Amino acid sequence: MTGLSTANVWVLTDSKAGHKNQCLGLASVLGVEPVVKRLSPGFPWSKLPPQLWFNPLRAAYPDGSQLQPPWPNLVIAAGRQTVAPALAIKRASAGQTFLVQVQDPVARRDRFDVIAAPRHDGLTGGNVIQTSGALTGITEAALTDAGEHFADTLAILPRPLVAVLVGGSNGKYRMTDRAMTDLAEGLQRLSGDYGAGLAITASRRTGKENEARLRGGLAGTACWFWDGQGDNPYLGLLALADAIVVTADSVSMVSDACSTGKPVYVAELEGGSGKFDRFHACLRDQGMTRIFDGTLDRWTYDALCDTEYVAEEVMRRYAGFASARAAS
Repeated sequence: MTGLSTANVWVLTDSKAGHKNQCLGLASVLGVEPVVKRLSPGFPWSKLPPQLWFNPLRAAYPDGSQLQPPWPNLVIAAGRQTVAPALAIKRASAGQTFLVQVQDPVARRDRFDVIAAPRHDGLTGGNVIQTSGALTGITEAALTDAGEHFADTLAILPRPLVAVLVGGSNGKYRMTDRAMTDLAEGLQRLSGDYGAGLAITASRRTGKENEARLRGGLAGTACWFWDGQGDNPYLGLLALADAIVVTADSVSMVSDACSTGKPVYVAELEGGSGKFDRFHACLRDQGMTRIFDGTLDRWTYDALCDTEYVAEEVMRRYAGFASARAAS
């Protein structure tokens, strides 16, 4: 790949782990080791939309990572707060920095070299690469390692083994008592009708009350809950499961599950939005997911490989960018 093997690469990310993971996943597939710049601007930048930021390179960052030369050859960024700094880096480098924005930057889209945006965002343009879901850093090697690490822990559970990834309320979905009851009843059915073992991990957004309700609803089943201690079993669950149940609130978790090529069931929550509806419909139409109703089936599909697709396009476009830069 022209120039990328020795390129100076920065990842710009905000405080959201999902944004950082998408950027690092892309960097990994590109075969580069980036310098991570976690940006968390203070007032007034934090309150202003990106197009109104002034002196973005001079913003004070709590972790002390300043944006200063030598400027990177490539920037991979995600999150609203990274938009102004990314564009400022390109200006400061006299256009020598190639900008990749993961997800819709909303502002000044035409100034990015590549925007990798989910199809459900409805974003189009010559610099837009549409994906079915979120980018992920999950690789076959990572799954193999995680599976070996957690094999003994989950060996106590019967087969088929169902991984259950539980999110929580966000700006679009509500994890209500009814939703948790429905999820518990469906999982009870998997245990009773299919003899399934249940390996469950919850997120911070799940909340203690919802987690306690789920635990109570699964009393008497062959289940294992991660208690939050020790190594995070997330990848191990994905690696060892025969099927996966994931709540509808997280594009990233559903995308991660679909990257395994295993049957994925989406447990519905109250709420939603047009974008989420289009995302879920897209994956169902591709045969990757089904709505969770307490049944268990086996089917196959081509695993989600958005990260590899975006990486190939970035390599191709960066090669053209680097060649044009060298010729000028």
